[in-house]
Order: sequence, then C-alpha cells, then structure tokens
Amino acid sequence: MAATTSIRSFVSHVILDLDGTLLNTDGIVAEVLKRFLVKYGKKWDGRVAQRIVGKTPLEAATAIVEDYELPCTTEEFISEITPLFSDQWCNIRALPGAVRLLKHLNGHGVPMALASNSPRENIEAKISYHHGWKDYFSVIIGGDEVRLGKPSPEIFLEAAKKLHVEPSKCLVIEDSLTGVMAGKAAGMGVVAVPSMRKQAPLFNIADEVINSLLDLQPEKWGLPPFQDCIPLEPKIIFYSSISLFYLPYQGIEGTLPIEPFFIGGLVIKGFGRGSKVLGIPTDDFSDILSEHTSGVYFGWAGLSARGIYKMVMSIGWNPYFDNNEKTIEPWLLHDFDEDFYGEELRLVIVGYIRPEANFASLEALIAKINEDGKLAEKALDLPIYASYKDSPYLSSSLLQSNYHS
Repeated sequence: MAATTSIRSFVSHVILDLDGTLLNTDGIVAEVLKRFLVKYGKKWDGRVAQRIVGKTPLEAATAIVEDYELPCTTEEFISEITPLFSDQWCNIRALPGAVRLLKHLNGHGVPMALASNSPRENIEAKISYHHGWKDYFSVIIGGDEVRLGKPSPEIFLEAAKKLHVEPSKCLVIEDSLTGVMAGKAAGMGVVAVPSMRKQAPLFNIADEVINSLLDLQPEKWGLPPFQDCIPLEPKIIFYSSISLFYLPYQGIEGTLPIEPFFIGGLVIKGFGRGSKVLGIPTDDFSDILSEHTSGVYFGWAGLSARGIYKMVMSIGWNPYFDNNEKTIEPWLLHDFDEDFYGEELRLVIVGYIRPEANFASLEALIAKINEDGKLAEKALDLPIYASYKDSPYLSSSLLQSNYHS
C-alpha cells in the first residue's frame, strides 16, 4: 500500500498503539468470544469485529451486547468476560515486525510511547509477558487515564506532553481507523497498519498505509533505517548528506530474515492457476493464518516421497482473484513431471519478500510471481537461509509429529 498524502516533516519520537498494532489481540478476543457466546446459544461470526477494533472496552462491550441481543447489561457482560480475557493475556503473541521495530528504535535511542484505549492495568499485564517491552517505552497511557478515548486526539496529545515534545515531531503507528483519526487530529504524522482487511480503503486519511510492520521504512520519517535486510547484491546509497548506508529498499533486490515458522499438510487441488495449495485454512492452521501477516515469503519445502525443494509462497486473500478466505499458497521452485495431490508437504518459512498486492491483469500477476520465484531462488543459496534445508522437520512425517508454530 502506498502513501496517500505527502509526508510533511521528519519526526523524533514514536507513539504506538498496542492491540492489533504490536500484539495479535484480535485472535484472543475472537477465541474468548466464541466460547462465551455459546452460553447464550449464540455463535461468534465476527460480524462486529470491524465495529470494536480500536474502541474502548465499554464501547466494544456495548456493540457486542446490542448486536447479539444478549440478555444482560453491558456492565454484566464486562464483569463476566473480563476474567476470561485476563486469563489469556499470557498467550498473546507479538505481530510480525513488532519485536524488530521496538528493538531497532530502542537501540537507536528513539523515545517511544504506548497509547492504547485499553485500561492501563490491562496494558501493563499484556506487555509483562514480552521480555523488555516495558523498558522500551518512556511513557505508557491507558484509555482510563484520559477523559476521551480515540478518535479524540487527547491520548496522543497527552503522550506528546509527557514525552516533552511537540506533537508535530511525533509519528503515530496505528491499526484502527479511530486511532488514525486521533493521530491526525493531534497534528502528528500517522502510519496505518490496518488490522481489518476490508477497512483498508478507509485509511486514506493516514500519511502512509502499509501492509505490516515488516514493511515500515523508518528512513521515510527521518528515523534510523533498518540494517537487517539481506541484499542479493549490496549497493551503497545515500541516506543523508553525511552518512552512507548499505540499505535495501524498494528497487533493490533484498530479503528480510524472519523467525522461522513451520507448516505441514496435504497438498490439495489448486484454484485452476497452476498452484499447489495446502489444505488450509482449517481449524488446525487458523492460528498461523492469524499470526502471520499477508505477504510473499520463501523457504524450503519437503515432500514426503520426493525430497526437499526451494519454495516461495503467499499468505493472504490474493486480491486479483478476490478470495473470500485467507489462504497459504506455496509454489515449489521445481519442474515436476506429475501432480502430487494428496501427498504430505512440509514447509519451513525463513524469509520475507514483499507485501501482498493487487494487479491490473493476470499477466502482471504471473510476471510478479516469476520475479518472486527468481528472488527466492537466489536468496536461498545464501548461508543465512540455506542452513534450514537440513531442518529435521522437512524430512519427518506428519504421522510422527504435528509441530507447527
């Protein structure tokens, strides 16, 4: 996703939202509500998910009680469900790119604040399960510490005040539309990372809209650039008038190493476009689909009866084909003489290439897929990625283990 307005000036401080921006809270919320609503003979279908993203706990609870016509008051609902949520805070995982971003900014001495509509007590509890996070933030503000929650700019203005900086020198990173509105109203630069795919077109008021934190380019805002991308051919470019950096960016072939994750399943018939698609989404892999942002990744694939091959894959909805469900589609970089539907396939995903994108034509999509394949082919020869070819997971049987993370 491209910037929708011109970026006005460089910033010196960063203010982040927590739920849906740094932490995958949405997955926990969905699981808790699924179990809770059974008590009232209701089935969570996510229909109010878009309404509660970025809201205060009271606003979210009111929306759920009203939409599901629950036979209880909002206060009773909050009283019953709060302990259920509290029991699950320890299971909330960081979203892709969150740890990388926090460590990067902290390492370069960039002051950070955390500003969330959640109560301060809940914020403290959630981040306590993530090593070092509390120390990253100079300021933490909860929704119960201001008069009005987002979309009011009050919480961001208070964060700037406590950071002792002018609002115009702050960059807000938010996943919700209410948060983006609050940041803009506060006179701050705003990067949107929409947690709800269908709402993405509404985020055009942000200065920049990105697919995930993996795609953030801090140097656009005058902040220190990431140095962990692996260019296939290192090139020197100018970042400022006095500094030189080896910096992969759009236009330079480069890949981003990620914490490896593992997927196993049976190959099923594709969508009539030559793909070999895993049998997902299923209940077994809903956690993976929730935790990993859409985009193009690469790694190694093991076929139980054939061997180990290089692989590039997409996670997402594939906008060109307008898929209704998020899927994982791997492409094995090898010419096979026959189909292998029904065979066991295991994947070790080790790197990230780019965000998911839409294309004007099928030809443009195919050209980009081939480009991704060539990039993955080269990258997987690099030692940092090649070592994972020997992972025992690729050659073991799903019958012996069902490990995926």
